[in-house]
Amino acid sequence: MAETPVIIKEHHFQQIKTVLARLCVESAARVVFLVDRDGQPIAFHGDIGDMDTTSFSSLAAGNVAATSSMAKLIGEDVFPSVVHEGERESIFISVIGRSLLVVVFDERSTLGLVKLRTKKASHEVASILEEVAHESANRSFDESSFFAEITDEDIDSLFS
Repeated sequence: MAETPVIIKEHHFQQIKTVLARLCVESAARVVFLVDRDGQPIAFHGDIGDMDTTSFSSLAAGNVAATSSMAKLIGEDVFPSVVHEGERESIFISVIGRSLLVVVFDERSTLGLVKLRTKKASHEVASILEEVAHESANRSFDESSFFAEITDEDIDSLFS
């Protein structure tokens, strides 16, 4: 059975953007992304400079997929977060169901602060995404009930 398509309405998108903006400020991050597990960017806030956000999102999702496979190989169900520390810039990725909250930060912040602030933001984003999924499922149900009223005779008469 195919997954129900998820449609994020404008008010939910603005709620997500507000959470990302607050996380960016509170964690002193350079940029914060919300990405789906398929690698599609959903939203971001902060200084992206000349970063290719589509490639970055895709690579973040691929990284989490590879790390999840490694977790299974050692007997873990999942790693809920992934950290990459560089000389000047670091990346913290928090898994939220079918989405990823990705924080890019530099020496102005610390991993501890980013983890602390991301945990709170993850719960907020998860709540918004649950509401989006619930509304999408209801919309899908409403649409399928509309089409259920159309009979074969209706279709035949349309093309006759």
